Amino acid sequence: MDVNGKFFNTGLLIVATILVAKLISAFLIPRSRKRLPPVVNGWPVLGGLLRFLNGPIVMLREEYPKLGSVFTLNLFHKNITFLIGPEVSAHFFKAPESELSQQEVYQFNVPTFGPGVVFDVDYSVRQEQFRFFTEALRVNKLKSYVDQMIIEAEDYFSKWGSSGEVDLKYELEHLIILTASRCLLGREVRDKLFDDVSALFHDLDNGMLPISVLFPYLPIPAHRRRDRARKKLAEIFANIIASRNRTGKKEDDMLQSFIDSKYKDGRPTTEDEVTGLLIAALFAGQHTSSITSTWTGAYLLCNKQYLSAVLDEQKKLMEKHGNKVDHDILAEMDVLYRCIKEALRLHPPLIMLLRSSHSEFTVKTREGKEFDIPKGHIVATSPAFANRLPYIFKDPDRYDPDRFAVGREEDKVAGPFSYISFGGGRHGCLGEPFAYLQIKAIWSHLLRNFELELVSPFPEIDWNAMVVGVKGKVMVRYKRRGHPLN
Repeated sequence: MDVNGKFFNTGLLIVATILVAKLISAFLIPRSRKRLPPVVNGWPVLGGLLRFLNGPIVMLREEYPKLGSVFTLNLFHKNITFLIGPEVSAHFFKAPESELSQQEVYQFNVPTFGPGVVFDVDYSVRQEQFRFFTEALRVNKLKSYVDQMIIEAEDYFSKWGSSGEVDLKYELEHLIILTASRCLLGREVRDKLFDDVSALFHDLDNGMLPISVLFPYLPIPAHRRRDRARKKLAEIFANIIASRNRTGKKEDDMLQSFIDSKYKDGRPTTEDEVTGLLIAALFAGQHTSSITSTWTGAYLLCNKQYLSAVLDEQKKLMEKHGNKVDHDILAEMDVLYRCIKEALRLHPPLIMLLRSSHSEFTVKTREGKEFDIPKGHIVATSPAFANRLPYIFKDPDRYDPDRFAVGREEDKVAGPFSYISFGGGRHGCLGEPFAYLQIKAIWSHLLRNFELELVSPFPEIDWNAMVVGVKGKVMVRYKRRGHPLN
C-alpha cells in the first residue's frame, strides 16, 4: 500500500509539474509572433534525414503542392528551409554574405581545394580570389582559350574513323578534361603530365562522396587517396610555377593568370593558393560542361526539328565565314546557345544551392503570404525543381529551346531569378561564358563534320552522383561527312 501510495504521489507530482509548465508557457512567456514556414511531416529526429536521403527532388515534388513555395525540413539537428521560385528566392541570391553565407555549408570542399582558398578563408579574401577568377575569364582571355578549345576538339575527333559507334558521354568527358588541362592547368600539364595529373584529379573527384558532406575528414580509404592526390598535385604545380618564374616564360592559361594575380595590399598569390584555385576551377567546370554537352547531344539527336535548326545555323555561318571558328563566330551561334541552355534548364548538374542564415529575414510568396525565416536555418533553393515550375515555363518537362527566343523569353517571365541553372545574384557562376564557349566549340565541330544518330535509349538521370549527371552509356552511331557541312 505504501509503495502504491508513493507511485500515486509521484504521478500526481509529474502531472502537476506539466500543468504548471503549461500555465507558465501560456501566461508568462509571450507567444512568438513569428510567421514560421510550415514543416514537412516526418518521424521525430531522423524522419527528415531519411526523407532527404531518399532524394531531395522526390521530397520537393511531394511537399511543394501541399506546403507551397516556402517550407522547413527538420534534418536531424538542423532545419533546412526551402525557397522555391523567383518570388521567394530573390533574397537568397541577393543577400550579402553577412546575412546568408556560403562558407559554413560548403566546408566539405576544403580538403579537396586545400587550405587558404575559397571556403577556407574569410569573405573579404574570398572576394579577392573571385576577382582573380573574373580576371582569368575576361573576354581577351576567353578568346585565347577558344582557340585552344578548337585545337583540342579537332585533334580529338580526328582520331575517330570514317564511321562507328561511340559512348558519347565517355568521349565528351575525356575531351573536356583535355580542353580544361590546356586552357586552365597549362601547357606543361597537357603536353607532359596529363596522364599523371588526370589520375590525381580522379582520386580527388572520388574523394568527394555524400558522406564527405557530413564528415569531410573521416579516415576512410577514399579520403586518404584524396589527401595524397592533393599533396602530389601541390608538388607538381609548385615545380611548374618555379620553372616559369625561373625562366621568365609566361603562358596564355588560367595558371599564369593566378600566378600573376595580386591582392589589394600588393601580396602575390602563393603556390598553395594557385594550386587550390586551379583545383576549384577544374571542379567547378569539368563535370558541368561534360554533363551539359552530353544532354545537349542526346536532346538534339532525339529532336529532328532542333537538329535541323542548328545544322542550318552552321551552314549559314560557314557561308559567311568559311570553315573558320573563333570566339566571335561562336558568339553568333544563337540557336545552338538556346539548345544548350534548354538542356541545362532540364538538367542542371547542381540540383541544390545552400546558404547559412546569420540573421532573420522575411519572404513573401506570389500568393501574398509572408514567412519569417529564423537565424540559424540552412536556406536552400533547387535549380532542378525551380527550372520546371509550370507558371514560369510552359509545358516545363518538354525540350523546347524556342522558349528562350525573342518574344517568348520564358527565362525572364517572373524576374531575374526565373532561370537559375548557373545560380544568380552575388554568387552567380563566374565560369558561365567559358562553359557555353566550350560546349559550342565541341558541338559546332561535331555538327559540321559528322552525321550522328542516337542508338541507345534516351539516357536517364543519375541522381546518386554528387554532381547529378547522365546515367549509363549514351551510344551514338557516327559517319564522317565526305566534306564539311556547307
